[in-house]
Amino acid sequence: MTAAPVARKWRLLIDMAGPFGKGGNSVSQVAVFRVSENCYDFTNAVKKMHRPWSGFMKHLQTFRLIEAVARAGSMRRAAEDMNITASALVRRVQRFEAEFGAELFERLPGGMRLNPAGELVLQHYRTTLSDLSRVHSQVADLSGERRGHVSIACSQAMLPYFLPQEISKYRADHTGVTFTVNVRDRAQAEQELANYASDLALVFEPVYLVDFEVVHVIPQAINVVMRSDHPLAAKEEIRLRDCLDTAHVAPSIKYGVRHLMDFAARRGTRRISPVVETESFELIRHYVMHENVIGFQIPIGLRDPGDGSLVFKPISERDLPPGNLILGQMRGRTLPVASARFAMQLANALKNFTSSETEGQPIPHKN
Repeated sequence: MTAAPVARKWRLLIDMAGPFGKGGNSVSQVAVFRVSENCYDFTNAVKKMHRPWSGFMKHLQTFRLIEAVARAGSMRRAAEDMNITASALVRRVQRFEAEFGAELFERLPGGMRLNPAGELVLQHYRTTLSDLSRVHSQVADLSGERRGHVSIACSQAMLPYFLPQEISKYRADHTGVTFTVNVRDRAQAEQELANYASDLALVFEPVYLVDFEVVHVIPQAINVVMRSDHPLAAKEEIRLRDCLDTAHVAPSIKYGVRHLMDFAARRGTRRISPVVETESFELIRHYVMHENVIGFQIPIGLRDPGDGSLVFKPISERDLPPGNLILGQMRGRTLPVASARFAMQLANALKNFTSSETEGQPIPHKN
């Protein structure tokens, strides 16, 4: 007598890894399948859950579009940014959401905002791009090529002298490496690390340091920038009260220089009252030549013009201790080879920079 055909339903709990092969954000899905003569027929629900993970490269452009929508806050503006029609963008996002099995955005009267599912998807996309970039640079190393891309978020003080010198020095040996330099305030720089928008940050007085892994730090005293004929230029020691009693140009409150000065002034029941407040340290440096006022900057962003027109002197540490210029990266992230090597070069350059040896004038970097 032959055995009766087996036909029973079984329930199986499947733990599926995160969307791009990462653990930690798993999706537990109950699969219902029928056992019939050793043939397994999985339900469409499980197949639907599986397809996006195996199709990351297929959806790469869609992820870029989703990121553009999240950045712009609306389909119309994102479509303009990405040079695509709004209707085509809507269809791409909706098709992905249908295949993914969840909506990624909250549709609000004023635009669109990522929901928690969308934030997870976008974070995985950025993490995967970072990993791909790192692997690409490692493969280039294997073939003897030095290629890659380095993105760095930095304070304005890095722009005139320090970073141009260090980038050109690096590219002299690695001409295949390209750079993106993003000028950011101290809070924005940390956010760029967390979003993988920048590999490195070089900022004065970061705000939170929650996800910030410090690579190197050096002290920087806040210097008074003034014309050589300004009355304060003849003083051997400049006190904070001297600065507050003198007409001055100051950076806006989101910058580390202003943050430290505001804090020190409040301790003495004083306040910063600039005649000009600006987000540009270049404007500060140039404005003092037009009106006989003083400005403020850290030494790494200053250089003697050589004609005796400008003087830089530190504010007394009795009133205003030096702040910290910090080079860092995202905590726990493995950087691409090019970025990691450039970080090492920057750390060495910062070690060789000793602001205390001169009155606010950068020292030539040692090879």
